Amino acid sequence: MHALVERLYPLCRSITGDGVRATLDIVGEYLPLQRHEVPTGTQVLDWTVPQEWNVRDAYVADATGKRVVDLAASALHVLGYSVPVAATMPLSELRPHLHTLPDHPTWVPYRTSYYRPDWGFCLSQETLDALPEGDYEVRVDSTLADGHLSYAEHVVPGQVADEVIVSCHVCHPALANDNMAGVAVAVFLARELAQRSPWYTYRFVFAPGTIGAITWLARNAERIERVKHGLVLACAGDRGPLTYKRSRRGDAEIDRVLRHVLAASERPHRINEFTPYGYDERQYCSPGFNLGVGSLSRTPNGRYPEYHTSADDLDFVAPEALADTLAVCREAFAVLDRNRRYVNLSPYGEPQLGRRGLYESLGGHADAGQAQLAMLWVLSMSDGTADLLDVAERSGLPFDAVAVAAGALEGAGLIKA
Repeated sequence: MHALVERLYPLCRSITGDGVRATLDIVGEYLPLQRHEVPTGTQVLDWTVPQEWNVRDAYVADATGKRVVDLAASALHVLGYSVPVAATMPLSELRPHLHTLPDHPTWVPYRTSYYRPDWGFCLSQETLDALPEGDYEVRVDSTLADGHLSYAEHVVPGQVADEVIVSCHVCHPALANDNMAGVAVAVFLARELAQRSPWYTYRFVFAPGTIGAITWLARNAERIERVKHGLVLACAGDRGPLTYKRSRRGDAEIDRVLRHVLAASERPHRINEFTPYGYDERQYCSPGFNLGVGSLSRTPNGRYPEYHTSADDLDFVAPEALADTLAVCREAFAVLDRNRRYVNLSPYGEPQLGRRGLYESLGGHADAGQAQLAMLWVLSMSDGTADLLDVAERSGLPFDAVAVAAGALEGAGLIKA
């Protein structure tokens, strides 16, 4: 996963353009993708697909011709969506177009101007402080023209048509944790799911932030009712503890599953309530859709100093953190896939389990008591309203033990999904 982040990291991306396509090309080496190109001007809900932006070169050069700010050194150096400019101007005129982080003088900020025509450069405060007065050559070789918004999907077929969406944004340049780490976890999660026969159909959405998710929602109105659960992956590789942000509903099944899995794992973690600020969970959870979509991060957006700066680099992303995020996704979807509601087919009194061979195999085993108790709990709560996660949480038993018990009881004809 870290090697994939390393490949994706340097690409100059934005919400549209060749950088997004190059990103999807690399993801496409790992997963078969269905690619989509949506023309500029397309109405998507309350938004319109913007013009496509591409930049070939951008720099500020001093009187000797030395490039003191250079896109070739980092994709962060140009203000995202900068309009073309070719001029020579004094530093006093250039200053309003230069963006720095005075509190972190060696870092370069990430800044954009998607929907307001502007141009500019991002540089370290240290570099700015060293610039002498005088004239500077300023060049942004970019195009802002009618084109397309690009996004892609990968589908892991399930046993049912009901879907789980896993969404991550592919628009940020030269930011390793936000969000190439999320992309890498999504890619490897999709590959793992393909190795088993999942219950749900899993749809992975690789799209630019905000406008990409809005475009997907606008173009998939007929599929929305099939989306039963969802997870946005972002900031998935830093060394902070895992953080789960609930869906807008607050009690969606994905919320319950992540809360249970994180608590049962005894990992350090946080559970945050929904807010309409953050990543694309706010689009999927908007009132008209109100999907059960939460967000899994390590340190959430805006909560670490390196966020949206050049310090969000390859060293900031830890392989072991990526592996841990993937493991939690694996555990969560294993619970989600097996979580069912059952009806007890012998609800009058306790059925005779021994006569059905459900006890004999347990005798003498260390976990026999737990397995027997799990069966009794499943039988007791199988009234068609409680699911296996309810059983696990009320009984205090591991979800796996409850799921195994349910399988045995179903096989004996005592419960029905």
